[in-house]
Amino acid sequence: MSQPYYLRGSAMSVRMNGVIGWLARRGLSLFGSAELSVRGRRSGQMQRVPVNPHAYEGARYLVSARGHSQWVRNMRAAGGGELRVGRKVHAFTAAEIADDEHKALVVRTYLERWGWEVKDYFKGVTARSSDAELLAACPDHPVFRITVEK
Repeated sequence: MSQPYYLRGSAMSVRMNGVIGWLARRGLSLFGSAELSVRGRRSGQMQRVPVNPHAYEGARYLVSARGHSQWVRNMRAAGGGELRVGRKVHAFTAAEIADDEHKALVVRTYLERWGWEVKDYFKGVTARSSDAELLAACPDHPVFRITVEK
């Protein structure tokens, strides 16, 4: 069995993520980005990473452009987390969605919105790719539907 797809960030992208997360903690969202906090499955400590929350047909989603990353594994174990922009913190629950056509539609609209930023992680798949190409890419990019707790 092969390892799940994961594209480790370059030193430059890790630094940029640090800056984007720092800005989000101080209330500055770049194009809608936020800082995700999710409890580590081993350490129990909150792990933070900048994400691009995505809205599709009235629901909110988190798409892992880099694949089966640590935050994805932590999210599967924790079942939720927090999104932060400045002092606004929204706790949420999360449910991973299956690799079906609905997921492909979420990924397509995500790429329409964020493709300029994440294109290198999708192995040539874009918002203009065929349905078959998007469906083939879905197993490499986990998607979580999030429900903000009130």
